Amino acid sequence: MKLLICTQVVDAGDSDLGFFVRWVEEFARHTKRVEVICLYEGTHTLPANVRVHSLGKEKGRSSALTYAMRFKYLAWKLRHEYDAVFVHMNPEYIVVAGPLWRLLHKRIALWYTHKSVNLQLRIATFLSNVVFTASKESFRLASSKVRVMGHGIDTNFFSPDESVARGNWILSVGRLMPSKRHDLAIERAVQEGRALRIAGEGPERAYLEAMAYDLHADVQFLGGLTQTQLRDEYRRAAYLIHTSETGSLDKVVLEALACGLHIRTNDLALKPLEAEGPEYVRKHHSLQNLIPAILGTIQGI
Repeated sequence: MKLLICTQVVDAGDSDLGFFVRWVEEFARHTKRVEVICLYEGTHTLPANVRVHSLGKEKGRSSALTYAMRFKYLAWKLRHEYDAVFVHMNPEYIVVAGPLWRLLHKRIALWYTHKSVNLQLRIATFLSNVVFTASKESFRLASSKVRVMGHGIDTNFFSPDESVARGNWILSVGRLMPSKRHDLAIERAVQEGRALRIAGEGPERAYLEAMAYDLHADVQFLGGLTQTQLRDEYRRAAYLIHTSETGSLDKVVLEALACGLHIRTNDLALKPLEAEGPEYVRKHHSLQNLIPAILGTIQGI
């Protein structure tokens, strides 16, 4: 198969989307050629059968219309270089080019894991041949096209390291926003008399810093971390405190388990995972199993 991947960022150093570079690498292992269209291109070292085409955000911001026109141009220009399309988390790509892909008889697959349901998602789902998601809670639009696949955790990368000694601090990971409830993590750290390290950036940082100061909590805000830095935190913490109220299986929980880090969660649905470890992630959520399953489904459409 020759595949077109459409995503937001291709940048190994990006604190939120750096993981997707390894997704592209895994897709490249199982396909003849991979063309990637992204909004922003940063640093990466990808296999020889991968080409990245940026819409140019790294050179400066343009209007949404300009990006859409560039995207549609590339989708047409590259039409002989791909058989199918895999769109990662950005249904607007399908809204823009889906009718063209349908006319060209390209198979369209959307990966989406978010509770938000809007008009763009509805249109993208209608135009797609198949929709992949990580868990049943990760896609809130009813459709016979939905396939629950598990998260794609690179268990070759996120893995235990017995040579690294664990500390006594708690780790909380996620964007600093109300739904992640880092405030509850701070309260837990105070109750246990432990230090807390928070990995992530976002609009709540000032509020959380003030809260930590008022409670005399020992909190270190790490900011956005690269994948390697995050893995080091998973390997060194005492446990991961998961306080998110998003209602879906958060991949940071699985990354932590893959590194041998125990978790404690406020989500009753995820409580059984407190007893799990790396083997559970390798069996049910590994990237190495996910990508062949995605490609097999697309080929079978």
